[in-house]
Amino acid sequence: MADFQTHLYLILHPNEALVASQLSPEEFGSHYSIGSPRHFTGKVIFAEIDINYRHEFLRIDEYLAQTKSAFPGRPKRTKFVKSYRVLEHIELAAIKKLYLVTTDGAVLGLEASEEPPDTGRAGRVRVYQEVCPLRLVVASSLPPRKFGAYITEGTWSKGAPRIFFTQWDIDAEAIVSQNDVRSFSMGPLPNVNPTNLPTALRELAEDQTKKTKTVSLNGNLDLMSYKNIQPGFWFAAGEQSKFYKMPTMDELHDKHRSWWRHL
Repeated sequence: MADFQTHLYLILHPNEALVASQLSPEEFGSHYSIGSPRHFTGKVIFAEIDINYRHEFLRIDEYLAQTKSAFPGRPKRTKFVKSYRVLEHIELAAIKKLYLVTTDGAVLGLEASEEPPDTGRAGRVRVYQEVCPLRLVVASSLPPRKFGAYITEGTWSKGAPRIFFTQWDIDAEAIVSQNDVRSFSMGPLPNVNPTNLPTALRELAEDQTKKTKTVSLNGNLDLMSYKNIQPGFWFAAGEQSKFYKMPTMDELHDKHRSWWRHL
């Protein structure tokens, strides 16, 4: 009988969940994106969690013991451990590789890395995509690490104990200044009223005490390509953060061509 290795996966998009599985990360990503009858379309983002990690809220041992296939020689594909308030109970040190899955099941694994230096001017407005557990599109004058600290510790009403987020690779100020954005024209973000971004920039500029402005209540991960993400992804918990660099298009073409072809 085959002996399958058991993994713990933290699903970050399209839903938040901790799942035990005997599938490899590549098999799990493909299964969850195109192989499961419960999820038919859209990106999947998940991270592998140290199999030795434990938290009393998650009752991991109890569900690992149930991660057994009913069919000899076939791995147990998914055993949900928890589908609510998962990320806030995961220590950042327990998060291993991050995996980005395309709509047709191609999987790219990213290692945690050092965050690149912030070369932007002071007060530059960035457009962040909160992924888990919040899913807002937010404009902010804060650089990424300070944004993560603010969302997890600096604001109670719009924050969370831990957050996973990314940054859209758009020059918000240039787009607004170079285009006469009207409510009937296309804006830089799909499924977002194109007047929202100029409004957010104006409010951030006029009120120096304002750190963030919500651009949209709707997330855009399934409407925009991974190639629109730079420099990468962050997990944040107060002053702690963990960064995963998104490869550039040239790096994807040269080093991850099979995944790049699915974009």
